[in-house]
Amino acid sequence: MSKSHNKKRNVGIIYEQLLRYISVALVEGDKGAVKEASGILKRHFVPGTNLYREFRLFNALVKTTVDTETLAGRILSEAKSAALKFDAQGLRKEKSQLIKDINHTLDDSSFYYQRVDEYRSYATIQTLLNDWRKRDQTSLSRVVDYENKVMKWLITEKNEKPLDQHADRNVSRLSVRIMTEKFNKKYGAILKKGQAELIQEYVFCVGNGNPEKFANRLEELKRHALSELRKYEISCDNKILNEKMVHVKGVLQELDTSVVNDETLSKYLLVSKLKSELLETDNG
Repeated sequence: MSKSHNKKRNVGIIYEQLLRYISVALVEGDKGAVKEASGILKRHFVPGTNLYREFRLFNALVKTTVDTETLAGRILSEAKSAALKFDAQGLRKEKSQLIKDINHTLDDSSFYYQRVDEYRSYATIQTLLNDWRKRDQTSLSRVVDYENKVMKWLITEKNEKPLDQHADRNVSRLSVRIMTEKFNKKYGAILKKGQAELIQEYVFCVGNGNPEKFANRLEELKRHALSELRKYEISCDNKILNEKMVHVKGVLQELDTSVVNDETLSKYLLVSKLKSELLETDNG
């Protein structure tokens, strides 16, 4: 991937960075930052806009997994057809407005340096969308190359990466990761897939006046986390760890969803991370 890729105009990267920014702000209890970044999402990713349409198309290429190259090729053809129908000038203007809003509202020089998983795939997809619209024959060889890369990406299973690629999965390490301080201390967390989805649902459910739907989602997450915790408890023969498990279960069971706000989301982001780590340990 060329080093000249403009990630500020990559709709997928910017969206992920906004979600990460919100996640860190929630964990740190910075309600002002949460409100500002959430406001940016709600102002710019609006159904009917070119930016929103591009995000939906981009997200489909990023998230979709198919079984055959034939099906991947058809998806790529449909994506190209959709990309060519966009108002390119309008899209550029909307992206410029988004960048301006981020720079002015957040005023954070580190915002664009936030790490995004699968950066190269995101950059390839955005560059391909741009090249399709240009209809520039000089970039034909790159278009062919990137179409092949995206086709390979479409048939690649999108497995979630472990939180710590080199973590020691013994009992004492797990104890440090999932015990009481998970719930009593706030610290910058690595944003996982489940957390990103949770933030996205929070922003749009609450923003659209439907907090009940999000509350039900949190209750479902709590049930699943408790289920995974019980499974691990059964398989664990460490007495000290099991005693701490009792406290963790108590904390989970007492979590309330009657009020849906930033503080509630902050707690459930940790629940989501706990669930992911338990599943990783179970599969490790």
